[in-house]
Amino acid sequence: MGALGLSAPTPMAGLISGLAHPVLGPDHLLFLLALGLVGFQRRMRWMLGLLLLGLSATTLGLVLPGLPGSELLVSLSLVAVALVLLQRLPAVVLLPAFALHGYVLSGSVIGWEATPISFYLLGLLLSQALLLAASLTLVRRWAAKLSAANLRLVAGLLMGVGLAFAWTTLVA
Repeated sequence: MGALGLSAPTPMAGLISGLAHPVLGPDHLLFLLALGLVGFQRRMRWMLGLLLLGLSATTLGLVLPGLPGSELLVSLSLVAVALVLLQRLPAVVLLPAFALHGYVLSGSVIGWEATPISFYLLGLLLSQALLLAASLTLVRRWAAKLSAANLRLVAGLLMGVGLAFAWTTLVA
C-alpha cells in the first residue's frame, strides 16, 4: 500500500499524497500554521527559503532514510515553537525543525519510482506553500491582536500538544 492507502504509486497518487500529507498529519499542520506566530514575520520571501529548506530535507530523506527518533523530534518541534513564542529560544531554532518536518515527510514514499516521487514532491511543495502563506498572513494577523497573556496561553497549548504527540510516539 502506498501513502494514504493508495494501492499503486502513480503520478496522480504521488500528487494527491503530496498535497494531503501535511494537512492530514496534525503535527505537521500545526507546526506550519504556528510559524505565523513566531519570528518568521519579516517578509513573504522567507516562505521561499522555508519551502526550499523543507523540499531539500525531503529529498535528503529519500536518499538517506531512517533517522532514528525523527518522529519524536517532529512532535517536540511544537514545544520549540512554544519556547520561541515565550522568548526562551531564538526563532532560528525553527529552521532545523522545519527541515526535520521535510525529512520525515519523505518516509511515506520511500521505494516509489522517480515519476510518482516527483509528483509527490510537487504536491508537497504546493500544499506547504499554501499552508505557509496562510500562516504568514492570516495567523500572523490573528496573533497581532493577542494580548501577551493570550500569546502565553497559545504557547502553553502548543507545548501541551507537542508533548502529547511526543508521548504517543514514545509509547506506541
